[in-house]
Amino acid sequence: MQVRHNITLDEEVSKELDTMVKELGEKKSKIIEKALAVYFDLLDLKLAKKRMKELEEGRDKLIDADDAWKDLGI
Repeated sequence: MQVRHNITLDEEVSKELDTMVKELGEKKSKIIEKALAVYFDLLDLKLAKKRMKELEEGRDKLIDADDAWKDLGI
């Protein structure tokens, strides 16, 4: 299922997007979707590093999987 979004882009980013559309022959929405997927992968890495730092600093803790499953009734 696709969801429609209305977005505003910086003029330079918009021009770059137009260039990519012409060069690659893809729709703007497809290029933006692919770009976001790559960016989300980078954000996942950033979040993982943040969580590891919190563990190392003692601001968070690990929970045994068996305990988590038990709490969830699995």
